[in-house]
Amino acid sequence: MVLREVKQERSARTRAALFRAGAEVFAELGFAGASVSGIARRAGLTLGALYFHFGSKEELAREIVRAQPARVPVAVGACGLQAAVDTSVLWATRLLEDPVLLAGARLVMDQEYFVGPGDGNSYEQWTGVLVPFLREAAESGDLREGVGPEPLARLVVNAATGLQMNEQLSTGRRHLPERVREMWRFLLPLVATEECGARIVLLRGASGV
Repeated sequence: MVLREVKQERSARTRAALFRAGAEVFAELGFAGASVSGIARRAGLTLGALYFHFGSKEELAREIVRAQPARVPVAVGACGLQAAVDTSVLWATRLLEDPVLLAGARLVMDQEYFVGPGDGNSYEQWTGVLVPFLREAAESGDLREGVGPEPLARLVVNAATGLQMNEQLSTGRRHLPERVREMWRFLLPLVATEECGARIVLLRGASGV
């Protein structure tokens, strides 16, 4: 039993090391520029270890994309439109230092190479994260008449994606959190009721720092 647990722990550490190395290399080089040998070398492990845990570069890229939402936990007690705002601002803030989120941002334009039909891409994934919050906002009467949760979620995801791509070219994403807050300053008067809009706080991060 003890030996099995030791092996499982070692396997988990190996997988985590490969996962992080893959994120770092994808963030730096993109999908096409990354190689399995380079990822294994970055992790200090063998190609055999990489193929055992992930099978291919495509599978590793898919796993990194799927892991994105878990890197952006919603603040305790946040709900409705405030939770949607917090999620987007926290994503922009953490992306600056989290190699997994950076990899997701870099891979967003390369998904045709590793995401197949029906697998779900990162746009759909992030839209799915925001929709429940925005449905809650609609049910609470916080959205203006005619503003649908699903279209609004798609708009926010597409706008945030465009912002991070532009900021990467212009500032290395240094100003991305402020650009996301700026986006909401324009959006809120258009999509939220006046009462709800007055309650929304555009935090610098989920913790307000």
